Amino acid sequence: MDPSARARELIDAAHAADPKRTPDGQAAELVYADRIEAWVARLVPDAPALLRLAARCQHLERWSVPRATFPEGKAGYLKWRQSLYRIQADRAKELLLQAGVSAAEADEAATWVSKTALKPNPGTQALEDAACLVFLENEIADFAAQHADYPEAKFVDILRKTWKKMSPAAQSAALGLNLPPGIAALVRAAVA
Repeated sequence: MDPSARARELIDAAHAADPKRTPDGQAAELVYADRIEAWVARLVPDAPALLRLAARCQHLERWSVPRATFPEGKAGYLKWRQSLYRIQADRAKELLLQAGVSAAEADEAATWVSKTALKPNPGTQALEDAACLVFLENEIADFAAQHADYPEAKFVDILRKTWKKMSPAAQSAALGLNLPPGIAALVRAAVA
């Protein structure tokens, strides 16, 4: 079997173990992987198979490191995210090597998944762009509902930070999203 096809099988099997399920019964991280890969394919039409595989690893087994295992607050959140980047990158590399992908390619994919060199590395940037677009397109309404106590200024600040991480192409794609009116107003305020 082709190493890329085998890697996809291994990655998707890891996602299928996610205990969180979507309303239709799918593993939540498998749905997320599909969305990230779809955005990478839209933003980078000639994306190599390796980049598409790395996209599928964006939240690889994220459920295995619950947010509650780190301290509350911004510092704890940032430590959790940094820890996830390393864990997910290592796991992605492990699965790619197990599938027969070359060590050099597995290292490159791990760099992208770990968010190393965000702006200068096109692969890392493509994954970040896709993650931001999935957040805006599919997750922000739930996020806003979970944090209804946040003042509007905090939402705008979160969106500004998200916007700064995105490439111009991703920003353009974000402006074309069909967002709920309240969320669209916050995005407009953030990018003004």
